[in-house]
Amino acid sequence: MSIPQNPAPVNLVGLSREEIATLLREMGEKPFRAKQLWHWVYHRGETDFSAMTTLGTPLRTKLAETCVVARPHVVREQRSEDGTRKWLLRFPDGNEAETVYIPEDDRGALCVSSQVGCTLTCRFCHTGTQLLVRNLTAHEIVGQFMAARDAYGEWPSPTDESRQLSNIVLMGMGEPLYNYDNVAKAIGILLDNEGIAVSRRRITLSTSGVVPMIRRCGAELGVNLAVSLHAARDEIRDEIMPINRKYPLAELMAACREYPGASNARRITFEYVMLKGVNDSEADARALIKLVEGVPCKFNLIPFNPWPGSGFECPPIRHIERFANILFEAGYTAPIRMPRGRDILAACGQLRSDSLRERASLHKARLAAGEADDHAPAAAPLADASGAVA
Repeated sequence: MSIPQNPAPVNLVGLSREEIATLLREMGEKPFRAKQLWHWVYHRGETDFSAMTTLGTPLRTKLAETCVVARPHVVREQRSEDGTRKWLLRFPDGNEAETVYIPEDDRGALCVSSQVGCTLTCRFCHTGTQLLVRNLTAHEIVGQFMAARDAYGEWPSPTDESRQLSNIVLMGMGEPLYNYDNVAKAIGILLDNEGIAVSRRRITLSTSGVVPMIRRCGAELGVNLAVSLHAARDEIRDEIMPINRKYPLAELMAACREYPGASNARRITFEYVMLKGVNDSEADARALIKLVEGVPCKFNLIPFNPWPGSGFECPPIRHIERFANILFEAGYTAPIRMPRGRDILAACGQLRSDSLRERASLHKARLAAGEADDHAPAAAPLADASGAVA
């Protein structure tokens, strides 16, 4: 006869208010306890139930026996000479994703991943060389932000403008609109004024152009929209971004024109990676102006960030400046986003992690070829009693 195993502890990170209320109700607790627990988990960032002193001792004991408040495990942290920080985070199943903090003068943005790998295979993007392994859950998305806040000691949640982690950009690994439900749930948790309390105007979701989901995103989430555009003509975008064959530019621009809340005060951002000899000519700039007519928008011009085997080059800065000037003279804001974190492969388009599945595939291939493998995958790590990954 098999001996029944204790159920895995419930990770409170990633649970909504309603889910926390249900959990406590099933424990026989009063409804007001949910607000208290929410405060400890998401406002104070507390991981030790014994320190949650507004909760009664019996409840704290019960929570410690059945729940955890766990972040992803930091496998590796890298720091760039320009202050950028990149974390490789491992989840309980052994898969990994990268998260990047990009500092500004007195604050900065956290670039959060929504998937392990990516399904889009954009040719200029390093992440696209890692095929999709799986979607990240709400607790894994929120956990990235909480792990970064741990690193900066920003607990309790700052109530003023002093926070360094001031902005969140869903521009990391993966296509957020292909993981909409988990992303939407995570954003709801991040926005809650009694918890992490990030302002809606400080969250930006970036999409490569999943047209059917753009309107839903605007209507339900109301966050800032960034679109990875990168070309003004279908024949070029088809080649460098295969998603364009499914949702061509005319459909994408129609969705942008209809994006709820878009206005001159709240413009859509078009991300545009500058690729030498591909999309950087004066004719491309003028085609871009014609393409976005009628869309309240601005541009981010991104010098291409090289990665091993990419096959693309960055244009000379004078060419990028000429491109920017053409857009500016047409009335558009078009700053050149100077690369951050290139030395640690943390710049735009450079994120990539070796997931457990990918490491296993490489290991099998090397064994079949009779090669020694110094990077064989370990077994999926097990969570210890605190919820941390060993």
